[in-house]
Amino acid sequence: MSFATTDLCDANEARLADGSLRVLAPIFRHFGKRAAFSGPAATLKLFEDNSLVREALESPGNGRVLVVDGGGSLRCALVGGNLGVLAEKNGWAGVIVNGCVRDSAELAVCDIGVRALALHPQKSQKRNVGEREVTVQMPGAVVRPGNWIYADADGVLVADSKLEG
Repeated sequence: MSFATTDLCDANEARLADGSLRVLAPIFRHFGKRAAFSGPAATLKLFEDNSLVREALESPGNGRVLVVDGGGSLRCALVGGNLGVLAEKNGWAGVIVNGCVRDSAELAVCDIGVRALALHPQKSQKRNVGEREVTVQMPGAVVRPGNWIYADADGVLVADSKLEG
């Protein structure tokens, strides 16, 4: 599916008004090879511990987008080059992190979309703490498991259901 988030917003003004289409805050930077990506959301809520991120990306992505609420932490990275390769290998469309990533050169060649707040060279802790498939509050919008994510150079949209192009 080819799309532009600007066109999706224009074609779905009623959904924007009723909240069934939401826009993430314009603070996410692009790191992966894919400039545009979309798919149903799988969600994680965690803090400075990427154990569940690895676990999720080791499973079949089936074109989904992993949405990680990392609490906005700027103290360590939750996704790096190895996890980017894993996501690509397992069929994930992309990863959106409310937090940091690392290994930017490696992520740039992974054929997935990656959005995050910033880069950080330090890896996260591994305590196996967090929640899977829960509603997360990302900057600007709530994301529920199964919501549709649309990301391109102009922004990131969250829709309650799949949108028609």
